[in-house]
Amino acid sequence: MLAYCMKCKAKREMKNAKAVKMKNGRPANKGVCLKCGTTMYRIGKA
Repeated sequence: MLAYCMKCKAKREMKNAKAVKMKNGRPANKGVCLKCGTTMYRIGKA
């Protein structure tokens, strides 16, 4: 799954993507950037 990495400043593939629900109830996907290892979120599409 693609998501925007804030550290790399580019869209990157997400490793270990998991569907989560944020505090406000919106669905999101949480994973790790393949290149730098930073935690990534993609809001919606959970």
